[in-house]
Amino acid sequence: MTAHRIGGRIYIARHGETVFNAARRMQGALGHTPFTLNGFRQIDAMGRALGQRIHPSTQLELWASPTGRTLQTLSILCEHLGRDWHGARTDDRLVEIGMGGWDGRFYEEIIAEEGPIYSERHMVFTRVAPGGESYADVRKRVESWVNSLDGDHDRLVVTHGVTAVVLRALLTGDGNAHPSCGTPVAGPVPQGSLVVIEQGVEEQILVLP
Repeated sequence: MTAHRIGGRIYIARHGETVFNAARRMQGALGHTPFTLNGFRQIDAMGRALGQRIHPSTQLELWASPTGRTLQTLSILCEHLGRDWHGARTDDRLVEIGMGGWDGRFYEEIIAEEGPIYSERHMVFTRVAPGGESYADVRKRVESWVNSLDGDHDRLVVTHGVTAVVLRALLTGDGNAHPSCGTPVAGPVPQGSLVVIEQGVEEQILVLP
């Protein structure tokens, strides 16, 4: 797969852990789910790491999915960086994979009814939720967002688990196409993790346990 090259560096952060993440409950594109204490710790760690990498004079474009958990993550990162959160941009194309009829439900409830829906080995969903999106659907909208970017300045993007693995594969040209995905995906990283991609090469800045 050929990498989609964009100018400048793009820092990709996954939002902090929420009460839904901790309880193994589907949140998909749900508007807002509160952070756990661990989630706040993760965001603080990301902010400190970014503060060591991004100079105050660096032109930095701020982006986030328009969900509460990503916008709140970004607000704390902005405090660390001395940036104006109010200047951030949001885009619906950065939201998490739509889980349709599974949104808000516990994993164990869905598995009890539907059977296996997730590969622990490959860390990907193996089925499309009723009324939900596929990985290929996510790639289509994420690719549209990437193609809309202009300029050679750096960017910070706060997004979600599935959206991030699709975006990272798109920008690096790496990733494996698991049969259930239908499109390449990068290796997963946990909540509160941070990578930077420059000219198609990814560096992991912070990957928390």
